[in-house]
Amino acid sequence: MTKLTEVARFRALGPRSIDEISARYGISEEIARTVRTVSYVLPFRVNEYVLSQLIDWRQVPEDPIFQLVFPQRGMLTREDERRLSKVADEPGGKAELNNLVRQLRAGMNPHPSGQIQFNVPKLHGAEVQGVQHKYRETVLYFPGHGQTCHTYCTYCFRWAQFVGDADLRFAAPNPKSLISYLGHHPEVSDVLLTGGDPMVMSTDRLRSHVEPLLTIDTIRTVRIGTKSVAYWPYRFVTDRDSDDVLRLFERVVATGRQLAIMAHFSHPRELESDIAREAISRIRSTGASVYCQAPVIAHVNDKPSTLSELWRAELSTGAVPYYMFVERDTGPQEYFKVPLARALEIFQIAYSSLPGLARTIRGPVISATAGKVVLDGVEGTSQGRFFQLRMLQARDPALVGRPFRAHYSTSACWLDELILDKAAPADIQEAIHQLKV
Repeated sequence: MTKLTEVARFRALGPRSIDEISARYGISEEIARTVRTVSYVLPFRVNEYVLSQLIDWRQVPEDPIFQLVFPQRGMLTREDERRLSKVADEPGGKAELNNLVRQLRAGMNPHPSGQIQFNVPKLHGAEVQGVQHKYRETVLYFPGHGQTCHTYCTYCFRWAQFVGDADLRFAAPNPKSLISYLGHHPEVSDVLLTGGDPMVMSTDRLRSHVEPLLTIDTIRTVRIGTKSVAYWPYRFVTDRDSDDVLRLFERVVATGRQLAIMAHFSHPRELESDIAREAISRIRSTGASVYCQAPVIAHVNDKPSTLSELWRAELSTGAVPYYMFVERDTGPQEYFKVPLARALEIFQIAYSSLPGLARTIRGPVISATAGKVVLDGVEGTSQGRFFQLRMLQARDPALVGRPFRAHYSTSACWLDELILDKAAPADIQEAIHQLKV
């Protein structure tokens, strides 16, 4: 592997770098052709750290990190791949290619779980740009300069942020509208800076979005959603302003607020490097907490042993295993989805192997239109088998914590594929059925 000092300067590589990557790492022409074709529709971005430190090139294409960051055959249908290749190879076919790409993206549910229909709030009759407000106490904020990542995950449910279509993108140029909105909504106590990845911003830019939040007394928790610890841990260790960003974290904590770094780890290999573990140590030294979350993903981590190793590795760094999500119904879901019954089995086996302090992990969690639904288990009755479900979080606060049942299925992969028990509370049935998107 390349020495860490050789990759400490960030450089993003995208579709135009496929030939360079292929030459360096011996990717076959067939694989390279697939990456080129699929990346017309889905975003592709990688960096030197991921290439040299995380991917085991001896195991490509099955290597889980390669699956995690490189577009794969099967993410589009064979027919769609064929159509894209044909149009892309035709002289003067750019307009036709762009039309086909827009058509394919529109058919991939770019904004799942009612993000546009239900989550975008209004203030004085106008939509608040770059903000989502789904749960009473929590607001999501999308700072404009943070709407990219050090490397893109192929399964990312926010893939539409990265494809260059302004109509599909959430982004705020500055926090002015957010601050005004929060002033009118004292029930909001938590703000999550998300993206993309806010940690791609310089510390000065990040500060311009974070410090105004500290003027709002009702905001008690600031969260930052990031994959940077996995994909570019130098951000907290050796980058030019890495010490500055830690001082910013200390500033937030010094106000008496909680700062929570919502770190996204998908595979235990992302926590094996010394630099990643040092990054977590430096973050925690500021008084910030680190919470870890990721979905269960076919081809990447859909084995109990893999997830158990991941959650143990997180605990060993002092981070908190938090959520195991279900892959969302967007983008290349067909490629990555795991049936709910299998996801529950994987979770239960992995969970049973954990020490007590790692059993903070919750899952499988379906982040759907009505809210976060956790699959607690399976119940056998004289009427048949049922999934035991619970509203872990909800758009309607009255539903939080409420249990309900759905008929057991070996094939269902998402909430709207389940048939609710007729005895499920009426308000839960209404929330699940009326808010399906």
